[in-house]
Formats: sequence, structure tokens, C-alpha cells
Amino acid sequence: MIAAKRILRTGCAAVAIVLAASVFALTAADLYQDNLRADHPAIRYDQAPVSDRAAQLNQKLESGELKLDYREGGLGYLPSLLEQFGVNPDSQALVFSKTSFQAGKISPRNPRAIYFNDDVAVGWVRGGDGLEIAALDPKQGIVFYTLDLHKSDQPRLARQSVCLQCHQGPATSGVPGIFIGSVYPNSAGDPYRAGAIVTDHRTSFQDRWGGWYVNAAHGEQRDRANAVATDPAEPEVLHGLGAQSQELQNLTSLIGFGFFSPAGYLTPVSDIVALMTFEHQTQMVNFMTRLNWEERIAEHDQKPDSPAVDSDIESLVTYMLFAEEAPLTEPVQGVSTFTSTFPKRGPRDSKGRSLRDFDLNRRLFRYPLSYMIYSAAFDALPEAVRDRVYRRLYEVLSSREADPKFASLSAEDRKSILEILRDTKPSLPPYFRAR
Repeated sequence: MIAAKRILRTGCAAVAIVLAASVFALTAADLYQDNLRADHPAIRYDQAPVSDRAAQLNQKLESGELKLDYREGGLGYLPSLLEQFGVNPDSQALVFSKTSFQAGKISPRNPRAIYFNDDVAVGWVRGGDGLEIAALDPKQGIVFYTLDLHKSDQPRLARQSVCLQCHQGPATSGVPGIFIGSVYPNSAGDPYRAGAIVTDHRTSFQDRWGGWYVNAAHGEQRDRANAVATDPAEPEVLHGLGAQSQELQNLTSLIGFGFFSPAGYLTPVSDIVALMTFEHQTQMVNFMTRLNWEERIAEHDQKPDSPAVDSDIESLVTYMLFAEEAPLTEPVQGVSTFTSTFPKRGPRDSKGRSLRDFDLNRRLFRYPLSYMIYSAAFDALPEAVRDRVYRRLYEVLSSREADPKFASLSAEDRKSILEILRDTKPSLPPYFRAR
């Protein structure tokens, strides 16, 4: 683990200077929020025990209950780690902007691969030294680890609090978290700082995925993906996105693509549906973590009527109901199996419906309520605020809420979501079951 720690001491701190979370502009729907104290007595982020998937895996490695398999050829422990975490390689998304502690090894020719499921994300760089792991602890939020890619008799995941230099700030709602950034990259992958934004399901299509490879069919909807700024005098003009040049849009394959060879990666694609799903999930987790921390701090400080908690509840409910989602103007089609494998992971109601079902014609999901309502992080919200979140959800879904920001939720949407929850969420408050 020494090598991985050395990378973080030198590399992550350098990246923090160049591209700290505060560099990214927030989406229009977000308000600036100060960092919550990670060392607050009610939080103790570095000291309190955690039970995230990485911590659980470490316990099994230390006890000898399991071992990680090592694969030659540069992948190292990546395939085995993904298998232990239950992460499907079809979630692969490729980012070539230099926005990682391994920035020196990332470029359009050598993008970083990110894989994820509901409670863990793993980053890997071809030719890199360490795997980056972000695991969701139910109470503490995202916890960061690294794993040395070099073969070892006793591989272990090392916790890395130094990552908060980049991963706690306005881009993450002021708590430890992860986020998707869209930048204007130059031909080396260096981002133009003035154009960096945080993206999620609320971001307009045209502003997304700068510095990412994206494989998809999405019609005339234009984005920043698969392109670089070649002229330093015009850092926001991306090659391939001009009015007469669309060869980098609707790119369904990376094979034979001029900038990049996918040799050595687990899959040859960077799927748009996986990336859109991950975008939604990152900020959903940050909102849940923020609310969890705010309530625990308020209870400790004996401030039960904290207006910050009220605001966080409304922000979470608004986000999880996709109330401010940027609509799709044309259908979106992915190129990997993610579109079919992701829906299979969730519970289904008596009519066969799931919150994981995609729409991809007008919006991301068929039933606009976040699948993260099933997560351990949602269930771990302090009881008082969890009850208030449920109550607010019910007000909206039962059509008792006339707030115009929820106008995009049709009567049929609300009815379907209520029916799905009644069949699939055992801990639902009794009043949800009223007909």
C-alpha cells in the first residue's frame, strides 16, 4: 500500500490546486452551501467506524475469508475487485480530462475508466499505479480508498481522507462526495477552469460531458463529449462540434476513433445511459449525506428547528422526484448492455414495474422517483428527518401539493410511483397505503 499512499500525497494534492471542487460552477438549481465540519462531534468522519462495501471487503481480506485475484496485462486487481463489489463492467464510463489524482497519466489517448453500482464506484487508469474507490457508508456518506494495482501477498484498501481536498466543497453539497464535471479540455486533457461545471439530471444536454467519451445515438441533441479545444486562443471551441462538423456526435463506437484505442479496457465503450444514471446518483447521494449530517449536528447542538434541515429536506425531495430534470428533446440510446442489466437489479411491483425502468424518450426514468430510496443511506437518515421526507413525498405524490415546481409530475406518474412504493418498500409509513 505504500505506492498508493505515495501517489495520493503527491498527486491528489496537486490536482486539488488545479481542479478543486470549488472550481466547478454549480448547476442553476443549486445554492452555494458551506462545508459541514467533518470533525464535528456528531460526525467524526475520520474516527467513527464505517460499514461501507470497501470496509466490509477489507475485513474479509484481513480474516482470510476471501482473496483478490490478480490479472496480468495491466488490469491488476480491477476485475476481481469489481466482482467482489457486484459492479458490472457494462457501467464503464471514460473520462479523459485531467481531473483525478492520477492526472499525469490521463489524456484523450488514455482516459480513466469509472465503474459503479448503487453503493460503490471504482476508478482505473491504464498504466496507473492504484485503483480509486468511493464507497457509500449509510451514515457517513462517501468514504474514499485506494488499492495498489501492483501484485501483493496481502492486498488491502487504504482509506484516504486527503481526497476531501477535492471531494468536499460546493460541488458535493459541502459534504464528502463525488460529482460529475463537464469541462472544456484541450488536446492534452487539461481543463479550461472558467468553463468547468457540475452536471446531473438537471443540466441541459448541450452542457454535459466535456472531457468524457460518450457512445450513444441521441439525434440532434448536442453535447460537449468526444471533443477537445485545439486553439488556446479559443478554449471553449471544441473540435468536432462546429455547425458543419458533427462526426464526434452520435459516436456509437470508439474502435478506430482517432484519439483513442480501447485496447486493455474491460469494454470498448463509454455508455451514455450508464453515465446519465451515474450523474443522477452522485448528487442524490450528496443530498442524502448533507441532510443526514445537518440533522445529526442540529441534534447534538440542540437546535431541533434548524432552518438548514428544512431546506435540505426540500432540496432532497425536489431532486429525488426529478422535478427540475432537463427534458430530452429526442430519444437516447445506449450502446452497452447497461440499459437492460440495470433495471433487473431493482424490486418490481405486482404489475412488473420498477423505479429502475428507463424511459430515454422524454426523460431518464419511466417513473420519476430515485431508485436510491431503496438504499441503506436513505434508510439511515435520522428517523425524525426521514419521517419528514416521507411526509413531503406523500404530499406531492398524493396530489395534495400544488407547487408548480412539481408540474412535470403527471397524475399518472404520481399514481404509478405510489403503487410501486406500496409493493416494493416494506418500511413505507402506513399512510402511504391509504387508497
